Amino acid sequence: MGESPFQKRVETKKEMEDFDRIKRLPPYVLGLVNDLKHQARREGEDIIDLGMGNPDIPTPKPIVDKLIEAAKNPRNHRYSASRGIYKLRTAICDWYKRRFDVDLDPETEAVVTIGSKEGLSHLVLATITRGDMVFVPDPTYPIHSYSVSIAGGDLMSIPMRSCESFFDELVTATKRTWPHPKMLIISFPHNPTTAVVDIDFFTRIVALAREHGFKVVHDFAYADFVFDGYKAPSFLQVDGAREIGVEIFTLSKSYSMAGWRVGFAVGNRDIISALTRLKSYCDYGIFQPIQIAAIIALNENQQCVHDIVSIHQKRRDALITGLARAGWSIPKPKGTMFVWARIPDSHRHMGSLEFSKFLLSEAKVAVAPGIGFGEHGEGFVRFALVENEHRIKQAVRGIRSALKK
Repeated sequence: MGESPFQKRVETKKEMEDFDRIKRLPPYVLGLVNDLKHQARREGEDIIDLGMGNPDIPTPKPIVDKLIEAAKNPRNHRYSASRGIYKLRTAICDWYKRRFDVDLDPETEAVVTIGSKEGLSHLVLATITRGDMVFVPDPTYPIHSYSVSIAGGDLMSIPMRSCESFFDELVTATKRTWPHPKMLIISFPHNPTTAVVDIDFFTRIVALAREHGFKVVHDFAYADFVFDGYKAPSFLQVDGAREIGVEIFTLSKSYSMAGWRVGFAVGNRDIISALTRLKSYCDYGIFQPIQIAAIIALNENQQCVHDIVSIHQKRRDALITGLARAGWSIPKPKGTMFVWARIPDSHRHMGSLEFSKFLLSEAKVAVAPGIGFGEHGEGFVRFALVENEHRIKQAVRGIRSALKK
């Protein structure tokens, strides 16, 4: 007799359980709230989505126009270069020179990535192996931790209560860990906590890394998303940074190009070489018209970036001012497209996951639970500024009503 459909399902499940890399991945807590949001919308609920950091502002017209023009050229329909076309890598290096006065070689110190998430995960896969220790802040953007698990490395989470306490904890952990860590992954302005640093912080990071022989990966996704006069420094501005580290940037936020999936990694040539070589086995690069449009984004007038950031600052102010009137006081962040909020005392006993479910059901507002970013994210929720001011004020009214219950 042949196998029954039930037996086949059992065998398939058993095979799935034997995939070691998949077994190393923890449950994706943020996906739970996302599923509940989709379910509520299917049932006809008007949910204001402040959960995922998915930019809602249209990509600036000159960038879109260049994409259309380039897409009409049949020569751009063929395979591209996995490390990115030379003109885009040159534009990346020119952008760094203008912005941060950092000189980079487009041949050896820059590689185009399919967004920052792909770039970081493949970078870690190319440089970390089983048994290598990697330090990551807690809380942090999930792929910073998950990439280490996928690569088979050992993860040590460093509590991120503040930038100063994080550095002190980092020094202590480095001295107590043997062998010393292979890599540190950081990101400032920081997602989710919105913490920002000055150049002195990076100077101390570089000195610590050189003393103890570990590499540094700085995710600079929110380089432009800064408010109230604050300017985010580049990690690569520090003398000696390129000897031990790289920086990753994405056009997703600054140029509202999230769905285009284009970013880059720059810095230490050995790390860039490893990432470039691994990518050569994995992909043929981004669709070439997208790369050509990205050149326009980096090279042309940057007023569009200022306009996008200004819109988010107004949204930030509308959310924080409105919640303050509702009795929920939250400090104004100086960076990112998020607001990191400690749960009000009256509801803190619920924990971040249950409180997020509460806001979804009672306020019709989706937020990200802090626990989804790590153990030390518990007690917080993250708002993404991805709805217009009118919708944000509507969200505030719903939250005010829910908290009164």
